[in-house]
Amino acid sequence: MRIWPGRPYPFGATYDGTGTNFAVYSGVAERVELCLIAADGTEERVDLPEVDAYVWHGYVPALQPGQRYGYRVHGPYDPEQGHRCNPAKLLLDPYAKAIDGQIDGDQSLFSYQFGTPGTRNDEDSAGHTMTSVVVNPFFDWGHDHPPQHEYHDSVIYEAHVRGLTQLHPGVPEELRGTYAALAHPAVIEHLTTLGVTAIELMPVHQFVNDPTLVEKGLSNYWGYNTIGFFAPHNGYAAYTAPGQQVQEFKAMVKALHAADIEVILDVVYNHTAEGNELGPTLSFRGLDNASYYRLVDDDQAHYFDTTGTGNSLLMRSPHVLQMIMDSLRYWISEMHVDGFRFDLAATLARQFHEVDRLSAFFDIVQQDPLISQVKLIAEPWDLGDGGYQVGGFPPLWSEWNGRYRDTVRDFWRGEPSTLAEFASRLTGSSDLYEHTGRRPIASVNFVTAHDGFTLADLVSYNEKHNDANGEGNRDGESFNRSWNCGAEGPTTDPAIRKLRARQQRNLIATLLFSQGVPMLAHGDELGRTQNGNNNGYCQDNELTWVDWDLDEDRSALLEFTQSVFRIRSEHPALRRRRFFAGDPDHGGESDLRDIAWFAPDGTHMSSASWHAEQARAVMVFLNGEAIGEPDLRGEPIVDDSFLVLYNAQPEPATFVLPDAEYGEDWTALLDTDSRVEEGQTFAASASLVLEHHSLVMLTRPPVETTRTLAGTPAAAPSPGA
Repeated sequence: MRIWPGRPYPFGATYDGTGTNFAVYSGVAERVELCLIAADGTEERVDLPEVDAYVWHGYVPALQPGQRYGYRVHGPYDPEQGHRCNPAKLLLDPYAKAIDGQIDGDQSLFSYQFGTPGTRNDEDSAGHTMTSVVVNPFFDWGHDHPPQHEYHDSVIYEAHVRGLTQLHPGVPEELRGTYAALAHPAVIEHLTTLGVTAIELMPVHQFVNDPTLVEKGLSNYWGYNTIGFFAPHNGYAAYTAPGQQVQEFKAMVKALHAADIEVILDVVYNHTAEGNELGPTLSFRGLDNASYYRLVDDDQAHYFDTTGTGNSLLMRSPHVLQMIMDSLRYWISEMHVDGFRFDLAATLARQFHEVDRLSAFFDIVQQDPLISQVKLIAEPWDLGDGGYQVGGFPPLWSEWNGRYRDTVRDFWRGEPSTLAEFASRLTGSSDLYEHTGRRPIASVNFVTAHDGFTLADLVSYNEKHNDANGEGNRDGESFNRSWNCGAEGPTTDPAIRKLRARQQRNLIATLLFSQGVPMLAHGDELGRTQNGNNNGYCQDNELTWVDWDLDEDRSALLEFTQSVFRIRSEHPALRRRRFFAGDPDHGGESDLRDIAWFAPDGTHMSSASWHAEQARAVMVFLNGEAIGEPDLRGEPIVDDSFLVLYNAQPEPATFVLPDAEYGEDWTALLDTDSRVEEGQTFAASASLVLEHHSLVMLTRPPVETTRTLAGTPAAAPSPGA
C-alpha cells in the first residue's frame, strides 16, 4: 500500500476527494501503525511515515469514505510511570468522525489477564473492539440557518433519541429510535405544537455499551460513557452502513432547523469510557495515557477521579484542551448544532485539584469566536471536593439551577420555611447570578431531568423503586424531595389521582412562569412514568421510553402544558432579560415598581410573613407596563400585567386581590384546579378562593395612561437574610 508523508493537521482522517490524510497525537509513541480493516475483518498495516511535534501522520491516495481503520502504538508499557502502550490493542482514533461496531467485553480488550491484574495481556483485541471510519465530509445543507432564539425566549426540551421516538405510532417502525425518527414530521409536529424552541439531546457522541450491563440484560441507555468526541453514536442510526450516521445526523439537524428548533447536545468531556486502571484499552489509554488522563500524583498507576466513572481527563494538558475545542468547533461548523450542555462541568474547571472558574478551558472558550457565540450550559457540579458550583461559572455561561429544582419541589410538597427562597427562584435567582454580572438567562430552571423521578413519579412516590437495575435498590438518589400525595405508586383513589394531576400542573406552570430559561424533560407533558425508578440509566426498554398511547388524563395534561407554553411565548413580562428592580434579593422600594408581593389577605408581604414557618401561600404582581427593556427598535416593551396566586397549603386559601391601583379588573387566564373558569373576571379587592395545592393566574391589559403605583410593594428578603 502506498502512503505519502501527508500533513500533521487536521487531526483524524480527512478525505479530500482523492485520498485520505491521517494524523494522530502521541507524545510517547516510538512507532504508530495505521491499520486498514477490510469487510471480512482482515487487516492491512502500514507505518505512519512522519512525525512532527508528536503528531504522527500520513496520506493514503485513493482511500475512500467508508474505510474502517484503527491504530497500533508501539511505545512504553510501564503502568507505574503512567504509560500503557501495547501494539496488541487496536485503538480508535480520538478524532474519528464515525465509529463502527461495539466492544464485546473479551479479555483481549484489557491490558491484564482477568483474575491477575498485575500481569500484562498481549492478546490481540481486533475483532472484539470498535473501529474508526473515514467519512464523506460533503453534505447538501441547502439554505440551513440556525434559528438563533434569544436565551430569554428559549424553552428547552431535554430528550433521548431512542426514548422519545421508539414507541411513536406516527414514525415507521424501521426508523424508530434513530436520528431519522427525530427528523420525522410526526415528532417535529409534537415539538412545534408544544412550543419548544430547542431540543437538548442526551449524549449522542459515540459511547460504549458496558459489557457488564449487557451480561445482565441491561445497557448503557443514557450514554454518559463517551469514547468518540467527534462521532455520532452509531446505535442511533437507521442506516447502518459504516459512516452513514454522519449524514443521518446532519439531515436531522437540518429538519429541526427548518421547524425553527435549535439542537443542543449534552456532552461528556470530563471522562471517557476507558474507566480506571481495570478498564479496557480502547483509544486514549493506549495512545498516550499520561497525556490524556489525570493520574494520581504519587501513584501514576491509578487515576484521579472526580466523575465517579473511574477517570478524569487532564484539563491542563494542551492536547486535551485542543481536542475538546476541536470537537466543539466541529459540531458547530460541520454538524450545525446550536449549543452544548456540559456534563459535570466542574471537572472541566479542575486544572489541578481545586475548581477554578478562570481555568484554561473557560479562558479559551471565552475568546473563541465560534464557540463563544452558541448556547453554553453547565451542569455546575461534580463529585470532587468543592464540586458544587451553582452560581460559580463565568458570565458567558448558563447553568442547570439545582437550587431552583430543590426549592420548587419543597414548596409544592409543603416543606416549612421555603417561601422566601421560592420567591427568589421564581424571579431568576439574582442571589446566585447577579454578582457576576449575569442576568436571569444564567438560570436554566428545571423541576425534573433525565436523572431522577419523572414529573408523574415525583407526585406519586416517596421512595425510589430501582429493583429492575439489579443493584438491590441501592443506586439512585434516596432524597428526592417528592410527595406521593397519600399513596405509594398507582392508586384508584380519585382524590389522590386528582391531587397528583393538579400537582403536575402546578409544577409545569411554576416552571414556565419563572424568570430564566425553562427546561422540560421529555414526556413530562404526557405524564410519563418509570414506575418509581429514579435511575433509568441502564433501562433501554418501555420503562424509560415515552408512551404515546394517551388516556384522558394524560391528554388533558398535554393540552394544559401547551397552553402554558403559549402564555409564556406571548408575554414578554414572563420572560424578561433583566432582573426585577424590586427583585426579592434587592430589598426595599424600587422606582420602576415592576413587581410586588402580597400575602393572601391582600397586604404587602412583611419580613415576618416571609419567614413564618408555615407560610405556604403568596401572590405576586408582575407589571407589564414596567418591563424596563426596549424592543429591537428601541421602543419600550409594554405587555399585559399579571397576578399569580400560589397556594401550597394543605387546605383552601382565600386571596384578596390588590386594590385598584394595581388593576381595576382582572381576568382569569389559568387555574390548575379548574375551580376558576378561564375568562372569569374579578374586580380589585375581590376575594378568590383557591383549592389546596393550586395556582391561579390573572391578567389585565395595559392601561392607556401609565400611572405610578402608590404604596410600597414590600420585597422578600434574601433567602440567607
